[in-house]
Amino acid sequence: MSVPRRRKDSFWVTLAWVLNIAGLGGIALVLIAYWALNPVLAAPQGLQPVSTAALPATYTPDPNSLYLSTVTPNPRSTLIVVQTLTPFVLKNSSLRPTVIGYSVSKRPIEVYTFGNGEKQRMIVAGIHGGYEWNTIALADELIKYISENPEVIPSDVTLYILRNMNPDGDARDHGIDGRVNDHGVDLNRNFPTNWAATWDRDGCWDYGPTTGGAGPASEPETRAVIGFLQNHRVEVLISYHSAALGVFPGGEPWEDRSIEFAKALAKETKYPFPPIDTGCLFTGTLADYAVELGAIAVDMELSTHQSTDFKKNLKALNVLLNWQK
Repeated sequence: MSVPRRRKDSFWVTLAWVLNIAGLGGIALVLIAYWALNPVLAAPQGLQPVSTAALPATYTPDPNSLYLSTVTPNPRSTLIVVQTLTPFVLKNSSLRPTVIGYSVSKRPIEVYTFGNGEKQRMIVAGIHGGYEWNTIALADELIKYISENPEVIPSDVTLYILRNMNPDGDARDHGIDGRVNDHGVDLNRNFPTNWAATWDRDGCWDYGPTTGGAGPASEPETRAVIGFLQNHRVEVLISYHSAALGVFPGGEPWEDRSIEFAKALAKETKYPFPPIDTGCLFTGTLADYAVELGAIAVDMELSTHQSTDFKKNLKALNVLLNWQK
């Protein structure tokens, strides 16, 4: 009786089963390890943390606003190197700001008040947000200096310092992308005086998309400042900017008292006056609006996009506090 011959394919069938079982075992081990190392993924979906990007969760898009895309810097422009500022904290002081309104994305717009005299003066910084972040840094330095040296405020003067008019732009970027608010609006072109939605860009800032707004005072930041000025008797105002063009009197044409104030500031700070003329037509500015309300007002530009020119602007502060109409 002959021995039955083993089928030739039995070895390969057995090997295939062994490999399949080994593969399934490996997959099971990988899944067990993955779940062990990432327990949060095993939690119910409703409990997972949600991360937000770009704009705060409070931001509500405005269908009438300009879509603000990421800006590609002009390759011919000078690179702006900036530093990240630490949050403003006024140590060892009971001084607290007054919140006069909120930005598009619900960040507070704060005013610090010094003195209680009847002559009211005002400094506004950060209207162009993180693009002109050093104006905010200057305002913070001035607030700290005055809080430590309150005697610099004359007894007949009240000084208001709005440290950051565009907190959304400041939070977004310390560079070109930080210039406008969260509706893509240039706040220094959104005031009602000489307002225009757009303008000829020859000689003007033109590194990214921007607009004057859907209408005069369309933006909450602008309305907050308008409300403050209408409810106070600010007689003299400096709106800080950067960089390098000089001191611009308010008014269209320039108002005579503001011209004299600009000259006095230029003499003390050495900022140019007349300011450098690039051919730009400025519309809807804070300084023009303040002049329309009866104030003396200027736009004054720091020398660079980095420096606060603190010593120069202590001299400017003295001119502001002691200016006689």
